[in-house]
Amino acid sequence: MASKRPQDECSSTERKKKKEKKESREEPAELCAAVEEEQVKRAVQEAWSSRLDCHPFPHCIIKNFISSQTFVENLQKELLELNFHEKSNDLYKFKQSDDLKKRAEPHIAGLRAALFGRFRSWLGEVLGVELEPTVDISCAKYEYTDVLLCHDDELEGRRVAFILYLVPPWQSSDGGTLDLYTTDSECCFQPQSIVKSLVPSWNTLVLFEVSPVSFHQVSEVLSQDKCRLSLSGWFHGPSLERPPRHVEPTIQRNPHLPRDETLLLEWINPLYLDISYQEQIQEEFEDSSEIQLKGFLKEEKFKEVSEALWLSQIQWTKRGPPNKRCYEVAALDSLPQCVSACWELLHSEAFFLLLSNFTGLRLHYLCPADDEENNDEEKDKKEEEDGEATGSSNKSSSANASREKGVLGTPVCCGEVRRWSHGSYTLLHDGEAARAEYALDLVLPFGCAGWQSEFGGFTFYVANEEDEELLTIYPEDNSLALVYRDKETLKFVKHVNHKSTSDSADSSTCREFYDFSFVYYE
Repeated sequence: MASKRPQDECSSTERKKKKEKKESREEPAELCAAVEEEQVKRAVQEAWSSRLDCHPFPHCIIKNFISSQTFVENLQKELLELNFHEKSNDLYKFKQSDDLKKRAEPHIAGLRAALFGRFRSWLGEVLGVELEPTVDISCAKYEYTDVLLCHDDELEGRRVAFILYLVPPWQSSDGGTLDLYTTDSECCFQPQSIVKSLVPSWNTLVLFEVSPVSFHQVSEVLSQDKCRLSLSGWFHGPSLERPPRHVEPTIQRNPHLPRDETLLLEWINPLYLDISYQEQIQEEFEDSSEIQLKGFLKEEKFKEVSEALWLSQIQWTKRGPPNKRCYEVAALDSLPQCVSACWELLHSEAFFLLLSNFTGLRLHYLCPADDEENNDEEKDKKEEEDGEATGSSNKSSSANASREKGVLGTPVCCGEVRRWSHGSYTLLHDGEAARAEYALDLVLPFGCAGWQSEFGGFTFYVANEEDEELLTIYPEDNSLALVYRDKETLKFVKHVNHKSTSDSADSSTCREFYDFSFVYYE
């Protein structure tokens, strides 16, 4: 009896191994016969070469891509059993599976082999492009309020993008469409507006060319009970030539307006005008480089501006392009008198001095300079005197001219009155990172009573080239937020999602809010 037990264990182990081997065996994925038809080949070739019926950039749709419905159903089951991880940053929010490059599930492995084997060869032949055997594939689940905002997919080596949808019956009202953007050829191919929206459908493959104009998005999923499951990735090959990246013009900066402290007494909570309290604020700000001053404006002034911002006389313009931002900005000449007065307050000389007292930054000439700056000024003065004596005062004259123009030595600012509603956001982008500099950000929100963090619309500060969160500023009525950032710190406003308009939200909750956004430079 003692000799039989190990044999039983051995045969049990062997049976288990055989079962596992059988379960991990690759199931061949048979692609639809239409792929081999000359008519389909011609259509794909025309889409890429002459761009017939594929505005705004080359793309094509192959329905019933996999011939066996049983295979597709089993593939869906395998995918849903994977581990999914929440992915969220400025550009997107959705759930992504573990890497599929080496997954051994039979149907996942079978589809991967078919896509990057015979289908890759077929696609390369049809397009006349030598596609590499590189495997780049993942699975994504988009559920209620998930989104992937406007981008072009461009990365070295990506040539053709693909998406295979495994979704329940889907309508455009469910959201989750693949939206294609036109581009402005006169503005270095920046995205303009959505001209085509592809509704996901079961077992449908979408292909599109990755290029400098392939701007697209996955619109926010609006259905609360459907899951937009898809497999996506890229076929790799020689990249298309890219024109120089668009460089946005610098927003005009202006020195302060000549307004005295009377304006402060009229508008600002007296607590914040107390010198001893300002010293406390400065100590706290210097410790953390940020502070929020609640109840900043006098209550009656805040209420007056809040009500005026709802008036129809204000002209709002959408600010883009959508691969960088999407929100509305007010035309200054259309602002009601009290809103315009609040704008002047934040732009005034008296307010610059107040900010200096709050932060210790040199935003006004009355702000005391440290020893090093005093020494620099004395050195500049001596050089200027020497220059006058020798007739070589070009350097100091240039510096003085720059100060007069607000380029050097004269504190300046720029600002907007913004409206945030469903679909609003800002994104991080290369141009912003390249031009990052030391600055003081100010945000003063209005009309956001009851606004919840799950709606989005909050400002995120992150370290450049990292996803690490440094600070989050949530919109709060009459709470002045001040944040000092360096050259390695970037910010974005998180996408305002459908929950902000949902009927399930409290009826007292606002559906949009406003803010004054200023940036000050020493």
